Amino acid sequence: MRALLITASLAALVHALPAAAQQVEELRGAVEEADVTDALLAEQVTTDPITTGATPAPAEASIPSPNYQPSSPGAVPADSAAPTGGFYELPPGTETDEQAAEPPLERRPSTARARSNPASEPVRRTATGEELDDTPTATIRTQPVGAEDRLPLDPGAERASAIEGLPRQPDPNPFEAVGIRAGSFILRPSIEQGMTATSNASLSSSGSSAILSETTLRLNAVSDWSRHSARLDGYGIFRKSVSGEELKQTEGGIDARLDLEIGNELTGFGELGYSVRPESASSPDAIAGIESQPLTHTFSASTGVEKGVGKARFGITGDVERYVYEDAKLTNGDIVSQEDRNATLATITLRGGYEISPSLTPFVETEFGRRFYDETVDTAGYERSSNRYGARAGLTFDRGEKLSGEFSAGWLRESFDDDRLDPISGPSVNANVQWSPERGTIVRLDGRTTVSGTTTAGESGSIIYDGRLSLERELRANLTGNAALGIVWRDYSGTDIHDLTLSAEAGVTWWLNRYAGISGRVRHEQLSSNQDGRDYDANSVFLGVKLQR
Repeated sequence: MRALLITASLAALVHALPAAAQQVEELRGAVEEADVTDALLAEQVTTDPITTGATPAPAEASIPSPNYQPSSPGAVPADSAAPTGGFYELPPGTETDEQAAEPPLERRPSTARARSNPASEPVRRTATGEELDDTPTATIRTQPVGAEDRLPLDPGAERASAIEGLPRQPDPNPFEAVGIRAGSFILRPSIEQGMTATSNASLSSSGSSAILSETTLRLNAVSDWSRHSARLDGYGIFRKSVSGEELKQTEGGIDARLDLEIGNELTGFGELGYSVRPESASSPDAIAGIESQPLTHTFSASTGVEKGVGKARFGITGDVERYVYEDAKLTNGDIVSQEDRNATLATITLRGGYEISPSLTPFVETEFGRRFYDETVDTAGYERSSNRYGARAGLTFDRGEKLSGEFSAGWLRESFDDDRLDPISGPSVNANVQWSPERGTIVRLDGRTTVSGTTTAGESGSIIYDGRLSLERELRANLTGNAALGIVWRDYSGTDIHDLTLSAEAGVTWWLNRYAGISGRVRHEQLSSNQDGRDYDANSVFLGVKLQR
């Protein structure tokens, strides 16, 4: 019952509130939101100093705001009515102090005049008279990426010519053989044909003058591989008398070498060679009374590996040489066999060195070997097979094309199976040096020590020292010269007999073009011996034509 009375009382009170609100003075009728907004804006126009200084818009262009009209008379006082103009309008003809003091803006000068006279630009001001600066307050467009690299071309620059029209660079070697490509090899063949006039055709103590036709064939092949390398050199020389002393000789040889870069500071090589030549008439084993000197064939094979461990260098090399002598034909038609001179020499060399710098490596090496004769006992009844021992110390240097090679010196000894024969022993000197003091000049020094056997009864043989110094010089682009000095010293073991052979030669080649040239050379050779009947000297002149590819 109590809850019912409370609910009825609240409902009667809520129903009576609107009727009481209509009795409040100056709030007669409903008030629209638009009328309240118009009144507020009109009040702002009369009180804001910034808006009061604005230039009034023409009366015909402004849209007057509707005045508030209360529904009940006397709800709003008569003096509180909103102005008849717009929100920001002033009465017609009214002008602010700032507008009256501000002079009219002059016309902006042209771009060219503005750049030449920056002071002519009018000062821009705000409505309150404050000076405006040129600081940008909006987003400014930037240049694209790389615009600073795309510079305009210089109108005075010359136009670049086409590649085909550019001048060709001069060839540094315009007369060098270009070679022939055969797979991955470059072949460089050549042939030389000419005539030789000599004072001693057979290079012997009994030789006489002659004019010889001489033909020389040469072939050089070099691989074009990126890692390993291979090389082949071959030659052939044919001589025949045209007049004078009768002579017919043939000699030649071929040598092939393969170098391998195995990896992990391990390198290897293999080499094969063959040569054939007539035995020299001045040889101590030469046979008298023969039609022509018999040929001597030499076969060789070599292989080895070298390993680097830090700065230490270790190597092992095996060599085999085979000597075969043809039978000699006497002038009376008889045949003299030389099979007892056929022999095979097999050696193994151990080397150890230390790299003191990238270009210098001193080393020591030892050599062991044996010489096997095909016939255990020769025609004189001697057992000539022997054991070979050697030890050397040397220096290897490698400074590229400027200087490369090696030099060694030591001792060499061969002892025979037959105790009646004295051992052959003596100093051992070997050299293989190439030096280029300047471009176009090459100096070579070659030297070797060999042991030569014999079948003369009671004699052991001889030790031979052979040295040669040569010079090649490019005098002009189409003119090359060469010169050489040679010395051969032969010491006969067990005796005081010795031979000394000296030689000197010089030559030039005048190239007509890259493929043909004219060559000439002069040569002098002499042999001096303390054994009677062996001395001779010879002078020769050669003139011919050389073709190359």
